[in-house]
Amino acid sequence: MASQDWFDKDFYKVLGVSKDASDAELKKTYRKLARQYHPDSNPGDAAAENRFKEISEAYSVLSDKEQRQEYDQVRAMGSGARFTAGGPGQGGGFEDVFGGMFGQQGGGGQRVRFGQGGAGGASGFEDILGGMFGGGGGFGQSSGGYRGFGGPTKGRDVSATTTLDFTTAIAGDTVKLSQGNGRPVNVRIPAGVADGQKIRLRGRGEPSPDGGEAGDLVVTVTVRKHPVFERDGQNLRLDVPVTFVEAALGATIQVPTLGGDPVKLKVAPGTPSGRVLRVKGRGVTTKNGTGDLLATVQVAVPSHLSDKQREAVEALAETLPDEDPREDLLAKARS
Repeated sequence: MASQDWFDKDFYKVLGVSKDASDAELKKTYRKLARQYHPDSNPGDAAAENRFKEISEAYSVLSDKEQRQEYDQVRAMGSGARFTAGGPGQGGGFEDVFGGMFGQQGGGGQRVRFGQGGAGGASGFEDILGGMFGGGGGFGQSSGGYRGFGGPTKGRDVSATTTLDFTTAIAGDTVKLSQGNGRPVNVRIPAGVADGQKIRLRGRGEPSPDGGEAGDLVVTVTVRKHPVFERDGQNLRLDVPVTFVEAALGATIQVPTLGGDPVKLKVAPGTPSGRVLRVKGRGVTTKNGTGDLLATVQVAVPSHLSDKQREAVEALAETLPDEDPREDLLAKARS
């Protein structure tokens, strides 16, 4: 944080709080503004991004007890002062302000010099200001550099995995996971979560090292296969076997549903294998709506026939039209 910034910027005004605002009030206000102007909530909005940086910068200073005290004292001491480079015959800006404080004359008298300082030496005006305002090291400096530069740092994201059975993934549930630090955390799995989907829980990751937002918990979901049902987007699919007689003459059959009672479906006479029968509204429910149950008919052919049954089938074949069901397929393959 450049000293001139502390003279120029009213961090209380940036956050919209009074100068005697409590820590709790600062934190509550910052979180509200941070959510409103966060770049993730305003993609491509440069104005919102700049506003977020201003808010983060202000909070990083005011949320730190020592920095807030330094800031308040700097603002009270130098309200309206400007740090200018100065030149021959001109006021010395920053040096004149502090020269007056230490009994020096503003124009022709000896001025206080604020050097950069080298290894093992004094760090210039930062040490002087630090001593004036009770700072231990550099001016507003922490072990990680100058605090507040660019706003507080977001905590690191934490990754986790969970495996769900098919029915739980479709219906949704709350599961308990163990984080790396050994602490359990309850995670709400939304209804309709898909295999491989990632669920991001904001603020459930590692805390920020400097008072910023906590990181996120990112949970990758693995869904076990179901012995009957298969997911297709928001629809559920299953294969339904029917007998030759049911397919040829038509029938009403029962079809299972996921987590509910079976439903009745009408098989029309002459239904071939591969025809899809639809049950509306018995698929997967997500925030985008509810899918359907799609039942694919599979004609079951007996693997063993008695002599009497074989004779009956041969008699039936004698009465059927003499046609080749593959004729159209062969013609399309040749074209």
